Amino acid sequence: MVTKAFSTLNAVLLWMLTAACIKTGRPQIARRAIDLAEARMLKDCWPEYYDGKLGRYIGKQARKYQTWSIAGYLVAKMMLEDPSHLGMISLEEDKQMKPVIRRSSSWNC
Repeated sequence: MVTKAFSTLNAVLLWMLTAACIKTGRPQIARRAIDLAEARMLKDCWPEYYDGKLGRYIGKQARKYQTWSIAGYLVAKMMLEDPSHLGMISLEEDKQMKPVIRRSSSWNC
């Protein structure tokens, strides 16, 4: 699911996904998305956006080495390394984070 999600996810939105994952106690989803972004965007020279139904192609008019693509990735990575940074972008009423949700050992997927 994360693979499909990232293929349509713009790097600028990666930090928002990371924030949502941390707030809901699912940082492992953000970690997978960041790992995918790291591999793919580095190879693709940090494009502005991806095109296509599944987001597999670099956009026809997408520029490479985009500051906001790199910045979105870096902010996501920093939030994952130190979740307290989430407070800088959260609204006052959203300050509480949920505990990390762990899968039971009997659930295999």
